[in-house]
Amino acid sequence: MEVRFLQLGVGLLLVLAAQHAPAVAVPTPKCQRQCGGVDIQYPFGIGDNCSLSESFNVSCEEVQRGVYKPFLGALELLNISLISGTIRVLNPISTYCYNSSGLMDPQNWQFDESATPYRFSDIHNLFTIIGCNTLAYIQDSTKTFYQNGCVSTCQNLTDLTNGTCSGMGCCQTAIPKGMGYYEVIFDSGFNTSQIWNFSRCSYAVLMEADAFNFSTTYISTTEFNDTNTGRVPVVLDWAIPNGNGTMLCEEAKLNKMGTYACLSSKSGCVDSRNGPGYLCNCSKGYEGNPYLQDGCQDVNECNSSPCPSGGVCHNTEGGYKCSCRAGRKLNEQRTTCDPDTGLIIGVTVGFLVLVIFSSFGYMILQKRKLNQIKQEHFREHGGMILFERMRSEKGLAFLVFSEAELIQATNNYDKSRIIGKGGHGTVYKGVVKGNMTVAIKRCALIDERQKKEFGQEMLILSQINHKNIVKLVGCCLEVEVPMLVYEFIPNGTLFELIHGKNQALQISFSTLLRIAHEAAEGLNFLHLYASPPIIHGDVKTANILLDENYMAKVSDFGASILAPSDKEQYVTMVQGTCGYLDPEYMLTCQLTEKSDVFSFGVILLEVLTGQEPLKLDGPERERSLSSNFLSAMKQNNLDAILPSHVKGQESNELIRGLAELAKQCLDMCGINRPSMKEITDELGRLRKLSLHPWAQLDVEMESQSMLGGASTASFETEGATSGYPTQEGENLPMNPRSSYYAR
Repeated sequence: MEVRFLQLGVGLLLVLAAQHAPAVAVPTPKCQRQCGGVDIQYPFGIGDNCSLSESFNVSCEEVQRGVYKPFLGALELLNISLISGTIRVLNPISTYCYNSSGLMDPQNWQFDESATPYRFSDIHNLFTIIGCNTLAYIQDSTKTFYQNGCVSTCQNLTDLTNGTCSGMGCCQTAIPKGMGYYEVIFDSGFNTSQIWNFSRCSYAVLMEADAFNFSTTYISTTEFNDTNTGRVPVVLDWAIPNGNGTMLCEEAKLNKMGTYACLSSKSGCVDSRNGPGYLCNCSKGYEGNPYLQDGCQDVNECNSSPCPSGGVCHNTEGGYKCSCRAGRKLNEQRTTCDPDTGLIIGVTVGFLVLVIFSSFGYMILQKRKLNQIKQEHFREHGGMILFERMRSEKGLAFLVFSEAELIQATNNYDKSRIIGKGGHGTVYKGVVKGNMTVAIKRCALIDERQKKEFGQEMLILSQINHKNIVKLVGCCLEVEVPMLVYEFIPNGTLFELIHGKNQALQISFSTLLRIAHEAAEGLNFLHLYASPPIIHGDVKTANILLDENYMAKVSDFGASILAPSDKEQYVTMVQGTCGYLDPEYMLTCQLTEKSDVFSFGVILLEVLTGQEPLKLDGPERERSLSSNFLSAMKQNNLDAILPSHVKGQESNELIRGLAELAKQCLDMCGINRPSMKEITDELGRLRKLSLHPWAQLDVEMESQSMLGGASTASFETEGATSGYPTQEGENLPMNPRSSYYAR
């Protein structure tokens, strides 16, 4: 058995000689501070008078041509830590291998640091054994006679797992504190005849735990021993000793020989936790090298933001201070910036005194300012024009609400009161004075153009009083975002009745025809009797509301414009809904009454076919309802787009008449389309046919007269001034979902 002995440094005699040094050596600027990429920090040093003592001498040796490495005695130095008081060196591996004669040949290492300021770290190191059927010991035979070991077994390579060191191919055990000497011993009593063919070597070494990760190749190859030429990292704790190696921190401070190693004025010492001696640390708030004069420098703690949220950090020598902004006071116990109660009380008392002496003048000023703001809003939103009209037209049934009234009516605009949202605002359901249920439209105005649009809508609606048009009850103009108040229409829209959740209800065709007729009367009133005439601009089933008796109410005048008196006036922004837009309007950007007629023709198709005007999920040529209808009419194949219940229950004359009317409304040339007056008359005649089939002949004659030229008569029934009473037995649907006010 070959035993190799390794000693760090130059031995015990050099350490003993260090106690007679008159003072601590101080390195000069000429001392080499780096070797092989490793920083050599004092008390370690390279060369004469560059280290604290001979025990800390480092040599920089050329290991290959042009390649230098630092060595501490015979061991290669990997790095130095002043803060933790440790160094890392490469430690030789003890081996137990078959030689060329087929016999096991151990090569064991002994490591003696008992007479130096170095001890093997019990925290960072583990005694590690690699092999199959291997038992090895680590022992200290100097003072403690400590001995420990572990056994590693395996039968074949398949039993092993990478990264696992728990007794199968690998084992580890800890060492005690204060250990400065160790030797490795392999137990030769194990039978290795069954594993020699795949595991010819066993290894044992004290090494850094974090530097080891077991690999199964360590068993079948020499990879573990070949790395770093048979060496592995081990961590040594070091400390500053005196001559007898027992000096503690407090003793060193009182030592009058001038050997106290903590030279920096901003440093202190601490006893070594592993062996005799002490270490130097920079004082709190400082960092650097405590073994050098002025080696500890102030740390700027403010870089790590140690102060509480809202606080201000001030760096000081060896520390920092936190302060709080005005009105706050630092709570050092909770490290928070709390309100400065003293300052708050003083400010509050002063403010109360000021308020008491100036409250009367302040209230007057605020009242004037509020009134001025309300007046400005009132003028911006056309309030003066509205008041002039209300004074000139004493019979105008129009109310001006205060902001407080509408806040109360909507429960402060509670979200549960919202019944519609759109591009022109949000609509709330509310109850105003007289227990009248209304719809309150809170317009979303942003710029001057939208303010003018609001004033236009208010003026338009204030002059309309027709049973088939949603009535404007009043408005509120004293707020930045103006509001309109409409009558509340409870039974949803014609769109919901035809296509929505209520389409499953049994709705007679005559009911839909009546609703369409009433909507036509409302539009006819806008075109003929409003002054000036009004073009709706967004006619669709979703804008035809249904009251408690399912009477049609034309709504949503966000896109309405006054009929231009000058032919040079054009609409500069496209408005309306896809599927209902007049193609002539899209080409000319000129909105006319015939644009509303085209859109109403699409409504007639929805009533007639039960289909939506636009199907985005279908084939491209079948997406437009109007295009499909005109194509069917051209091919004389109207039945192809009619639902079965219409074909089976209504007369061909009624269906043909309604289809012919829709076809004329959808004419590509606006001048060829009928007026809303003609449409209203024709729907009246068709309703007459629906109510009294025996009147078919008269209707045909009147229809030919109307469609061939201007209508000269209109049909009226007893007790009705406009529209028709509900047909006897006409099925009215159940109440649909909530009303629809905004687009």
